[in-house]
Amino acid sequence: MSLPLLLKATFRPILDYALPPRCPGCGAIVGEDHGFCLTCWSGMEFLGEPCCARCGVPFEHDMGAGAECGACLADPPPFDSARAVLAYGDVARTVALRLKYGRRIGLARLIARQMVRHVGDVDGDPPVIVPVPLHRWRLWGRGFNQSALIADHLGRLTGLAVDRHGLQRVRRTQPLRGMNGKARAKAVQGAFALAQGHGLKGRRVVLVDDVHTSGATAAACARILRRGGVTDIRLLCWARAMPGRETSHGTD
Repeated sequence: MSLPLLLKATFRPILDYALPPRCPGCGAIVGEDHGFCLTCWSGMEFLGEPCCARCGVPFEHDMGAGAECGACLADPPPFDSARAVLAYGDVARTVALRLKYGRRIGLARLIARQMVRHVGDVDGDPPVIVPVPLHRWRLWGRGFNQSALIADHLGRLTGLAVDRHGLQRVRRTQPLRGMNGKARAKAVQGAFALAQGHGLKGRRVVLVDDVHTSGATAAACARILRRGGVTDIRLLCWARAMPGRETSHGTD
C-alpha cells in the first residue's frame, strides 16, 4: 500500500469521528462522503428514459426512438438534446445553492458523478465539454464558476477534454430570478461570444450548466456555438425545472 493510501486508511476513522460525512441535502450524518440520507434520496426525482429525445422532458410511456414532445416539435430549441440528472426540487435546489453560494465546491464532484450516465455516445469523434461561462466580474466576485468546476470533474471521470475558454460571457447580465421566459431571453441576448481562435468548429459539444430553468441561458449559448460551427450540442445539467412547476432558482 502506498504511503498516501496508508495515511488515509490510518486517519480516516479519526476524521470520520471528528467530521462525520453528512448528507448534501439536509446535513444528516451518513455512512460515506457525498452520500444522501434515505429521506433525501427518496425525495429526489431522477430523470431518464423514456423522455423527449430533444429536451429530455419525461414521457409517461415509451413513444419510440427519436420521439419529441409537442413543445419541441412546435418550437425546436437550438441544442440537439438536453438531459438533467434530477427534476428541480428541494434537494436538487439545496445542493445547487450550497455549491453556488455556500462555496461547497466539493459538491461539484458529486454532481459530475451523477451526470456521467447522461454523457451519451463518446465513440468516434469525442465531444468537448464546455461549461456555461460567467462574466469576469462575477467570476472575480464569487471566486469560481460552478459550471466549470462540474465540467472539470466530468472531464476527469469520462476522459473527455474540457474547454473553459472557447465560449465566453462578454456582457454582464442582471440576475434572472423572478423573470419570465421572454424577459430572460432578452436579458441574455448578446451576452455570449466565442473566443478568437477557438477550436470548437466541427466539434461535438457537451454544454454543462448547474440548473436549467427557462432555458434562456442554454439557448443563447447554443446559438453562439452553432454559429461557430459546432456540429452537435448536448446540454447537460444537474437539475431542470419541469413544465407546469414553479421554481425560484435564478441562473447566471
